[in-house]
Amino acid sequence: MGRAATPGGGSDRLAVQRAAMVETQLVGRGVCAAEVLRAMREVPRHLFVDPADLDQAYDDHPLPIGHGQTISQPYMVARMVELCALRAEDRVLEVGAGSGYQAAVLARCCAWVYSLELLGALVQRARSALERAGVRNVTVIEDDGSLGYPQEAPYDAIVVAAGAPAVPPPLLDQLRVGGRLVIPVGAGRGLQCLQVHERRAEGWRWREDTPCRFVDLRGRYGWQERED
Repeated sequence: MGRAATPGGGSDRLAVQRAAMVETQLVGRGVCAAEVLRAMREVPRHLFVDPADLDQAYDDHPLPIGHGQTISQPYMVARMVELCALRAEDRVLEVGAGSGYQAAVLARCCAWVYSLELLGALVQRARSALERAGVRNVTVIEDDGSLGYPQEAPYDAIVVAAGAPAVPPPLLDQLRVGGRLVIPVGAGRGLQCLQVHERRAEGWRWREDTPCRFVDLRGRYGWQERED
């Protein structure tokens, strides 16, 4: 399995906060996949937040990372990764790299992560943060995530870290049989529910899981810019 090293894990204070985050925010809410809990214990979230928010790095809420984007709430990251049901040999597509945190967590649960990000400034930020965290099995690509990344398809799992008005068809096309797509979908902006779509030989099976709030998915199959 591709494994991400964890240098720069931070001070004892941050390590204590990270351990408490896992026990109270994740285990306490029913996250039980051992591989996911281990990844959340080991990945230093504070390396992926703005320096001004360092004291809130392990708090139970999202944080702004600039450009109208956020680093997701720890519980939501853990729940989405858990829903992927990853194996050591899996290859994952992430839509919405942000600051790189979720990619780092995914990287500890699978062989390789391809992470798409529409905003060039965040591409550079994610690459730098992943390097600082010692993560070596993530490729961050500047592109329209709603179109997926057919060059490396099919994927064992696809995770979308932005709210979509509907499931983008290209993402379904790029999922292998037996794979899962985890995506927040909502009829309106700002309030969604996680959907899990599983591709089976006989067809698709899907279900709703967790109410959530994500920033808008942009791109061809995302929300279009408001006209004021």
